[in-house]
Amino acid sequence: MAPLAVGFWEAFRFWLKLGFVSFGGPAGQIAIMHTELVERRRWISEKRFLHALNYCMLLPGPEAQQLATYIGWLLHRTRGGLVAGGLFVLPSLFILIGLSWIYLRFGHVPVVAGIFYGIKPAVTAIVLHAAHRIGTRALRNRWMWGIAAASFLAIFAFDTPFPAIVVAAALVGHFGARRAPAVFTLGGVPGHTASGHGPALIDDDTPPPPHAHFSRVRLAQVLGVGLGLWALAMATLVATQGVQGTLTQMGWFFTKAALLTFGGAYAVLPYVYQGAVEQHHWLSGAQMIDGLALGETTPGPLIMVVAFVGFVGGWLHQVLGPDALFAGAALAASVVTFFTFLPSFVFILAGGPVIEATHGRLGFTAPLSAITAAVVGVILNLALFFAYHVLWPQGFGGRFDAASAVIALGAAVALFRFKVGVLPLLGTCALAGLAWTWLLPALR
Repeated sequence: MAPLAVGFWEAFRFWLKLGFVSFGGPAGQIAIMHTELVERRRWISEKRFLHALNYCMLLPGPEAQQLATYIGWLLHRTRGGLVAGGLFVLPSLFILIGLSWIYLRFGHVPVVAGIFYGIKPAVTAIVLHAAHRIGTRALRNRWMWGIAAASFLAIFAFDTPFPAIVVAAALVGHFGARRAPAVFTLGGVPGHTASGHGPALIDDDTPPPPHAHFSRVRLAQVLGVGLGLWALAMATLVATQGVQGTLTQMGWFFTKAALLTFGGAYAVLPYVYQGAVEQHHWLSGAQMIDGLALGETTPGPLIMVVAFVGFVGGWLHQVLGPDALFAGAALAASVVTFFTFLPSFVFILAGGPVIEATHGRLGFTAPLSAITAAVVGVILNLALFFAYHVLWPQGFGGRFDAASAVIALGAAVALFRFKVGVLPLLGTCALAGLAWTWLLPALR
């Protein structure tokens, strides 16, 4: 027997809870939603869940947040999608604002510095493990291995821009699927296989609800509202900050970043590093690694590390003046989050009706499969970038940090061999870093 209709406030409570427990990156977050919504609550069937997931994986942006938005929209129209997607992000934003303030205010205190000394090598191992985890799903044949290798060489040896790699991989998938469609078949939820879980509220053969029927008028309305909100926010920043103002530049840069996040947060981090660190100087490379560590310790999508980037940039550039450092930094984090996630809501609310009309006919996933393979190479390059900054903090001409190497190796063994969770790993490495920084003066 299928469950009864889900009330809006019942769904609200679930999305709120999910926002505070969605640890584990996209794979973990999708697995949580699969367990809760498909297996336990039966709000949506396995087939419809995977159909929505495949669409979200084709989009730029955080697929887990978009999946929550999609299911919330199916259940309770536009307000359901806004609530589900918004509550997936807001707890992480508030937590990161608090952690970022602690980091900037007390980061040079020996205890805090020791904690981050241990966390940085752990982050290097986590990124390497992410490359392995995604690679085991994406690199299913020699052609996918070839795409990943070409991607790595392109960004490592030739400094090819990430957008160019995405476009090239998508074209390979598009044209390659015509000759060998089996090579580019897209998988489903990691760790899950399709199986029956009984009737669901939104079942395999449940027709799309009335609000999910495609309408040109509704499509124009959604696009108009989305573009209008973006233009209004950008015009406000230009009027108050000027075209070259820090907040204006953040809004424009993270709009572009939001449209390039194919393959998840790890894939776009090199692009964010290039713009935020090298071009705009909103923060340093070392601070970027620290921000990723904080992002790993909070719920929500990992791309929320951009809130840390915004907070640090707003603080250091004093966007509201020297007497309002926290307010300016919090405003910058909020601005960055708005421009990063606005496109995701537009993609779901505008494209959802089209996708609902195609469930059972998924023939557009080949470009994503190629992009995902390319992302493996990009993430591997990111792991090497982090390793360089952690193990040779003064550059190759400086000393090799043996203690960081030991912590990184231990973290890698814990992840690959013993499958330790991210939070216990970060906690253990933080304690190791703290113990080493306390012990080092005694050894001297």
